[in-house]
Amino acid sequence: MNTLATAPPSQASQTLKISRARSPIQATVEVPGDKSISHRAVMLGAIAEGVTRIRNFLPANDCLATLDVVRGLGVQIEYTQNEVLVYGGGMHGLKEPVRPLECGGSGTTMRLMAGLLAGMNKPSALSVANGEAGAFYSVLAGNAQLSRRPMDRVTTPLREMGATILGRQDGRFAPLSILGGHLKSITYRLPVASAQVKSAVLLAGQFAEGVTTVEEPAPSRDHTERMLLAMGADLSVQGNMIQVRPSHLRAIDIRVPGDISSAAFMLAAALLVPGSRVTVPNVGVNPGRTGILEALDRMGADVRLRDQRLDNGEPVAGIEVSYRPLRGITITAEEVPGMIDELPLLAMLATQAEGVTEVRGAAELRVKETDRITTTAQELGRMGARIEAMPDGFRVEGPTRLTGAEVSSHGDHRLAMSLAIAALAADGETTIHDTACIADSFPDFERALRSIVTRPSISLK
Repeated sequence: MNTLATAPPSQASQTLKISRARSPIQATVEVPGDKSISHRAVMLGAIAEGVTRIRNFLPANDCLATLDVVRGLGVQIEYTQNEVLVYGGGMHGLKEPVRPLECGGSGTTMRLMAGLLAGMNKPSALSVANGEAGAFYSVLAGNAQLSRRPMDRVTTPLREMGATILGRQDGRFAPLSILGGHLKSITYRLPVASAQVKSAVLLAGQFAEGVTTVEEPAPSRDHTERMLLAMGADLSVQGNMIQVRPSHLRAIDIRVPGDISSAAFMLAAALLVPGSRVTVPNVGVNPGRTGILEALDRMGADVRLRDQRLDNGEPVAGIEVSYRPLRGITITAEEVPGMIDELPLLAMLATQAEGVTEVRGAAELRVKETDRITTTAQELGRMGARIEAMPDGFRVEGPTRLTGAEVSSHGDHRLAMSLAIAALAADGETTIHDTACIADSFPDFERALRSIVTRPSISLK
């Protein structure tokens, strides 16, 4: 029987206790809207002409931070029941903020907004009318966790374009003070594949003179490019080269598909108990995000896409995963960008796979919300996993019978959810501390987990 002690809705769950799943999981479950697309829809809507309607907006902490930042720039926003209306003022409709723009713990908010704000200036007529002069000044601030994450991958190309950006340790860390406007176009080759850095440069390129070119060493998620094109941007993509010219954006209606990163946790549950099948409808299957599905297929899982279609240029489908015994695989550096957020979950699944699983070329994990290589190895190790942390990834030997233990998320939402799924395969009870961070990306995770698993005890405190 499923036991639950639920915290009041206004309070974040701090501790999650879960015991082993003892019967096959047969379920269809919806997941919340895509985090990456929700961020971008608000930002691009702010500089588009007209009202952008965003349905199925993700009400997670990180996306709500983006809403607050855009409001701080003078943009009118109406938000009710996961639908957002953004009243865009056009390319130069933002107002210089009177106080720092708080990004909370959201790296996407800070990095993408840095690109957008680097291009902001005060049009001369407006400046004269208001008695103002000079560049558009803004400050992006974050919580302690975000202030430890490096920002120089973004500030370096933006400075090359002509923006003045100050921050701690020569702009490596927030808060970031930005003097925007009067940018020049550049050709920038990304040192590593990064959708956030690519997006920041493309957003700045919307305001730069000439053609801004970004070259990727490997494909990364392309939500920014797809949404810019849907809004009428002068943008072209040829292989790993993206070019953008200044243009006016028009408001559109956007239905945000389900987040594949959130769906992955529900799908993984089906791979822990023989006879299980989980279906998640209406999920975004952007080619830059489906690495986890390709990895599961190589590991031997039965993965199927249903009802495939395009929505505002974004591919959407239902995803069905059925249990099959898993085998170990190797993930190379070229594959990492397409599944960077799911690698802690992959490590957990590898504990139940026959043979060795290795992930290489994933040093980027060390500068996420936590050092995800170290914390993933440490916490799964507490549950009995045979996992070795390496400089750029990890090595897991399986299958291993996991044991319930006291573990911690270290304030990382992806790790917290990975440990929760691991608990379904562990003997005894697992207690996961510091789970309030789950609300950063999947506010209804506990409810969704309870909806698909009928036998274990799940309690929240």
